[in-house]
Amino acid sequence: MKKYQFLLVVALIITADAFALSPNKYNLLIAPGTLTENAVTLLWDKQYNAGNVEYEVLLNGKLSGTAAKTNFTITNLLPNTSYTVSLRLKNDKGNVKQLYAVKFKTAAKGKIYNILDYGAKDDTAFKNTTAIQKAINACTTGGTVYIPKGTFVSGALYLKSNMTLYIEKGATLKGAVDVEDYLPMYLNRFEGWELKTYASLLNAGTLNRNGTYNVKNLRITGGGTISGGGKKLGNAMWTTGGERSRGRLICLVNCQDVCISDLTITEPSSWTIHYIYSDNITCHNLDIITYGIRNGDGIDPDSSTGSYIFNCSFDNGDDCIAIKSGKNPEGFYVGKPTKNVRITDCDFIRGHGISIGSEMSGGVSDVLVQDCKAGALINGLQIKGTKERGGYVRNVTVVDCQLLKITVFSKLNYNNDGEGAPEPPIFENFIFKNIDLSKASVKEPVININGFNDPAHRLRNVSFSNILLPDSAKVIINDAEKINFTGVKSASGAKPEYVITNGTEIIY
Repeated sequence: MKKYQFLLVVALIITADAFALSPNKYNLLIAPGTLTENAVTLLWDKQYNAGNVEYEVLLNGKLSGTAAKTNFTITNLLPNTSYTVSLRLKNDKGNVKQLYAVKFKTAAKGKIYNILDYGAKDDTAFKNTTAIQKAINACTTGGTVYIPKGTFVSGALYLKSNMTLYIEKGATLKGAVDVEDYLPMYLNRFEGWELKTYASLLNAGTLNRNGTYNVKNLRITGGGTISGGGKKLGNAMWTTGGERSRGRLICLVNCQDVCISDLTITEPSSWTIHYIYSDNITCHNLDIITYGIRNGDGIDPDSSTGSYIFNCSFDNGDDCIAIKSGKNPEGFYVGKPTKNVRITDCDFIRGHGISIGSEMSGGVSDVLVQDCKAGALINGLQIKGTKERGGYVRNVTVVDCQLLKITVFSKLNYNNDGEGAPEPPIFENFIFKNIDLSKASVKEPVININGFNDPAHRLRNVSFSNILLPDSAKVIINDAEKINFTGVKSASGAKPEYVITNGTEIIY
């Protein structure tokens, strides 16, 4: 398996442990935006060839806890205090291997700004926009805007750097349903185009293409619920401003080091969490519920680098996760790719799919999907684009997952308006390993991969290994080269039917 190296995101000192003899190849790091005054979340690369393993997390040399997953959150830390955390691997044979240490210092204790002190009311007939925004504006560096138990209705809110929005367990931040509460419109990107849209319920940053970040070190967390204006608001925005005028529930623009965690997020007017031209965004321990919402995507990384999505569940009205980078000539010439995306330990209950595309004209690379479970997804795990898109999708690894379908689309019957890019996309270097497809329907192809009918742009360099299929499965390959199938069969040992058109160096 190719080792993907993801960006280390906070000012950390990585030091070899006393038992460590080589560099930090395990990529032990702190998830962006998770280092606070009393907690931190760790990530590391999965260890293979060690049998069944358990990870032991040591804080200042003492056992803090164990994990079967490749993430762990340490709580009850002291503010403004230095710590060393290390990782130890223990396999089912009792062998212990010391890995590596990260040194960090927790944040200083910040001031709390309770929205009730600024005039907010737990009253669904009262709009709290002004009160909550006053609390946000008053919040000093390292402070927390606190939403207590109750339901607080609000229009668009604008977050800033170096703050936490804390929605208490039992609290709901509820989006108003009147479009006037999301004015003025502002510049961001939707479905591949830079354009003005209504504001979202939660907004951070202003759009530019120069690679700078204008909101940093932001957290949205707390254990409560963010519930938007839902269908009613989405339909009103569509009617008054058009399909692409709709705001999202949370929209981050040119942001860096942001963590969204420990929340139930539901009822968006369109997409749920959308971040554009951003860097080092962590989304973890979220329940995203948008089933029945038109275009109710879950999380949309868009021309952004360093995405860490883990321990989330998705029950969505469209794509659960859709990785994007702009559309057609605009996205191609802006040329801001989405890269270094890490999706682990997620449960995809319902939705259209785990998707790369369809807007991918700025390029997508270095995507890891690991230890995920996909339920009734209409399109399964899909990589999608059209010949008009331009750009590329490369270096995608999907490993240790339960899925119902794997598809690569090169023709779409939607969202293909506008002039085309000057050249077709390139799809290359995909790894699918240890995938359980045994519950897939055999009424349609279980694996369906399609390149572009252009010798220079055919899908290439794809490997499938240790794939468990249902009996009587079909695999379709069009316009592709260098595709390798190893250990692709059903539990009974039956191999699938292969249907190959315009393919070369197909090994099965």
